[in-house]
Amino acid sequence: MSVDLSQFHQVFIDEAYEHLATMENLLLAVDLDDPDLDDLNAIFRAAHSIKGGAGTFGFTDIAELTHALETLLDRLRKQELHPTDEMIEAFLQASDLLGAMLDAHQQGTETDAERIASIKGELTRLATDEASSYPDSPAAPPADSQQPASSGGSSWLIELHPRENVFAKGASHEAITEDLAALGPVDNLQPPEEGKASWRLHAEVAQEQLSEIFAWVCQPDEVTFTYEEGATAEAEEDDPGYGFFDDEPAGGEESEDEGFGFFVDQSELPAAQDQKEDDQGYGFFVDEKELPAKPAAAEKQPENQRSAKPETPNKAKPAPAKPQSKAAADASIRVGVEKVDQLINLVGELVITRSMLAQSASVLDPIEYENIHNGLANLERNSRDLQEAVMSIRMLPINFVFGRFPRVVRDLTKKMHKQVKLKLVGEDTELDKGLIEKLSDPLTHLVRNSIDHGIESPEERRAAGKPEEGTITLSASHQGGSILVEIHDDGAGLSREKLLAKAEEKGVPVSENPTDKEVWQLIFAAGFSTAKEVTDVSGRGVGMDVVSRNISEMKGQIEIDSVAGQGTRIGLRLPLTLAILDGMSLRVGEEVFILPLTRILESMQPDKSQLKTVSGRGRVVHIRGEYLPLVPLYKLFSLKPRFTDPEQGILVVVETVDGKLALFVDELIAQDQVVIKSLETHYRKVDGVSGATIMGDGRVALIIDIERLAKMNSAELAG
Repeated sequence: MSVDLSQFHQVFIDEAYEHLATMENLLLAVDLDDPDLDDLNAIFRAAHSIKGGAGTFGFTDIAELTHALETLLDRLRKQELHPTDEMIEAFLQASDLLGAMLDAHQQGTETDAERIASIKGELTRLATDEASSYPDSPAAPPADSQQPASSGGSSWLIELHPRENVFAKGASHEAITEDLAALGPVDNLQPPEEGKASWRLHAEVAQEQLSEIFAWVCQPDEVTFTYEEGATAEAEEDDPGYGFFDDEPAGGEESEDEGFGFFVDQSELPAAQDQKEDDQGYGFFVDEKELPAKPAAAEKQPENQRSAKPETPNKAKPAPAKPQSKAAADASIRVGVEKVDQLINLVGELVITRSMLAQSASVLDPIEYENIHNGLANLERNSRDLQEAVMSIRMLPINFVFGRFPRVVRDLTKKMHKQVKLKLVGEDTELDKGLIEKLSDPLTHLVRNSIDHGIESPEERRAAGKPEEGTITLSASHQGGSILVEIHDDGAGLSREKLLAKAEEKGVPVSENPTDKEVWQLIFAAGFSTAKEVTDVSGRGVGMDVVSRNISEMKGQIEIDSVAGQGTRIGLRLPLTLAILDGMSLRVGEEVFILPLTRILESMQPDKSQLKTVSGRGRVVHIRGEYLPLVPLYKLFSLKPRFTDPEQGILVVVETVDGKLALFVDELIAQDQVVIKSLETHYRKVDGVSGATIMGDGRVALIIDIERLAKMNSAELAG
């Protein structure tokens, strides 16, 4: 089935304008005497992003011009050429032309073909002009030449294995191959088939460069990079980490222990004094001869328990290394995540069975059947302890995410010429492994935005009477049955006036006198941005609307507080796990629903004076000075209720991203800890429902998706 890509053209055009703004600013800041490679790489990435999008969406004229632009930029960032005034002028003219070409595509007009050919020819000439080469730099290859694949030396095996067919959705196998060929000779090992493909790249490049090529094609876990043997000693020093770490210590610096307390310090080993300080093992491995002698019993240990790392394939390059201590090895084993998930599922079934037994025993006389009731009480306590113990296996310190940000902040502040100090608080707070993996991307985007758009330049801070060095605080803490992750900066804060003006420009609906909380939520509207320009830091096409969607998928909430001139706080409130939920069971008619306990503010039985009808908002209830929308669940789920009059039923006040709602139900039953089951896996998707659970009487209870419920109510009022 073909996909109509024209619906995404405007998104590409908007992002391309942002990349052009980034390019222009960085070009004007290039120091011709001492060019900053970070800036040159940023300019290259901006051009590369435009070329990739243009090729995907069929804008071949833009793709061809940016290819010529990229060729010259590639030689500059590889220090094969020295930048000149002539090059900067050509870049700026090409940037202006690309802007005109984007305008033309948007308006359906033509661009001057002679101007395109002239600037393209100038870029090609400059890329092959050896007059500006560095001494002893290699000559540029002819344009569009194909280099033969090398049979020796180091190489990367790249395997694309997406969950969906990315080529059917617009990704171009030819464009990916061309991008890889720009890094070195490349072999196509597997042609594109249902989204899968593989290549071998004969080049010693950083994994970051490869990840960048596939960033717009698939998710990070859908492509595998394997560094194959044949690397020189120099290449080993640039070891990309084999997917264990995003960053590596700078050359020449002493590497800090990244063992997170699991591994011994290298200095404790007998051969530590002779080992090089720039060892890139990250504390995981070491030559066996450097370890303390193992007792004979250890030698007889089963193979699946003895090895901390599986054998590498024949051609896979093993990671160099530091050791794991014997005590740590004896105290831990490696277990597949699928086995832990299976154990959690079985414990969940045990909890459900216990609930069924308790339900059946509830009709028995507690005096006559005292032993049964006592046994069930013990079973309940033990099963809950077992459940918590099993769940703790999947819990990891959030420092697995936080640990990457000191390097991120250092690199970004250097690129952006800002002074920023990062504070980490609550790094030991534990969160479910699945949530930690999903939290990484939105948290990275928020931190980048805090640096890029939140913290002012040293000059602006000085003029505002602030210290030149800004502060970003990243914290995590447990609050009840949830975890709160906060990003706080002491920057300029959000501007209410700018947000409202942008909302009016974009046609985003806003109430007549919106509160600050409603105004701050505007930044989550799709395509909403008040930034005049976007840098390579936050201009990768991931907007705040995507962050909001990711957090919603994690059953979380986003809170924003901001004071102009003082800073912004963004809080992410998440459940501790996606497997178990503390909820309130409630009844509507004959059906039982589960409401997440962390979203409930209060419950009450209203009187007649509190109930009103407001034009355009339907029925509302007046609670503590606020008029909250009254949402009858029986109408949204087409049920026959016991009560249709709110005065006879119960109102449950819940909190959503857009404000508070009062849910009208028949009665509250009890507070329960339930095991979440996927409804889509066993049945189908049901609007307004995020999952299901099995109650003690064996019946299925649906878990309410509060955010979706709020949208359903808004749609019903609008319709």
